[in-house]
Amino acid sequence: MLLPTLVASLLLATAAPKIVSLMPSLTEDLFAIGAGAQVVGTSQFTDFPAAAARLPQVASFASLDAERIVELHPAVVVGIPAQAGLVGDLRRAGLHVELLRDDSFADLFATLQRLGTLAGHPREAAALASAMRARTARLERSVPSGTRPRTFVVLGVAPIFTVGDGSYIAHLLALAGARNASGVREPYARYSAEALLAAQPDVIVADRQSGLPGVLDRPPWNALRAVRAGRVYVLDDADILERPGPRYNEGLAWLIERLHARAAQQ
Repeated sequence: MLLPTLVASLLLATAAPKIVSLMPSLTEDLFAIGAGAQVVGTSQFTDFPAAAARLPQVASFASLDAERIVELHPAVVVGIPAQAGLVGDLRRAGLHVELLRDDSFADLFATLQRLGTLAGHPREAAALASAMRARTARLERSVPSGTRPRTFVVLGVAPIFTVGDGSYIAHLLALAGARNASGVREPYARYSAEALLAAQPDVIVADRQSGLPGVLDRPPWNALRAVRAGRVYVLDDADILERPGPRYNEGLAWLIERLHARAAQQ
């Protein structure tokens, strides 16, 4: 148990330790706490902020270039538990790797705090977390009282892929005054057309890359009351909702505005 503490202490003792990030969300966190200049390698789909998009991409969610990462001489490599099978070569090469959970809303803040420690920016991470929580509280107070629309989040249509109650996105739905219509416990899961027809959500939320706009006139989508009622909301910038990072409040604000648009008009 002493080894992680010792490693963290050594990292803190190093001026501006270099970091490789294996996930876009972790890269956003690092830039948001003032550690962007320490990031020397990123992953596929890293596009925010603009400075991060210009860094070398040395990994994707499902693969990484171990040789190139070693050549960057990072003090630490950060990723998520789903990437545990990828980092064996990095650890055998003597690199310090930390895999940080990103499923739940609480994970978002725990990850931010840990990155602050690893990067040598603990106070900045704490200040950012406090500001994020404060804005969340303000947004939550703006939610009108009344019905809580049962909302189905579409991450993909072939096959249908959605969020479960264990995901941070489902927590955002709750903060926005909605209920997750999937009935799934695990964070993310495949979903059958039959189950979707039986669920008959009040609202459907999707990002444009999910493919939903192109299939709304086909089964099972065209048999859903939410589709017939025009209560389908497509997000152009999926990252503010689907990426567990410092911009999640933008996703929450988007949800609140759309899920309660009709109530505001009445």
